[in-house]
Amino acid sequence: MNPMVALFTSVLALFFSFPELAGPREDVAAATQAWIDAMNSREPNRVVALYDPNAVLWGTVSPTIRDTPDAVRDYFRGLPSFPPEFKDVLGEQRIRIYDETAINSGTYTFSSVRDGKPTSLPARFSFVYRNPGGRWLIVDHHSSAVPAPPQ
Repeated sequence: MNPMVALFTSVLALFFSFPELAGPREDVAAATQAWIDAMNSREPNRVVALYDPNAVLWGTVSPTIRDTPDAVRDYFRGLPSFPPEFKDVLGEQRIRIYDETAINSGTYTFSSVRDGKPTSLPARFSFVYRNPGGRWLIVDHHSSAVPAPPQ
């Protein structure tokens, strides 16, 4: 093989083997997916670790606002008892970046099995993230069930 062709081929292979560098939008999407993955693990400590110590949580199935680390942990304490079929799936997202603050609004669907029957709870969310030192942490999380369409 011609040495110039070999060099050119090697350079092209190196160029195309590097993944694109992620930017803040991709990092926030990854932080949101990390929350989904933590929920699916059913490990409360893994979920709570994604929240800033000053975070506020309005959970999907709670009338109580949670504004301390202990209160946020309390909201997720039941995760280990969820059935193995429990799954949270991320839907659409709208990510906006404002310097070291980001907002991600979108949908997710919680599904499981209850009394032998599949159940699902479509919900909408808003996560506000802060990036104090290279890691996006949740500082505000609001979630609510998607209302039934008008009839």
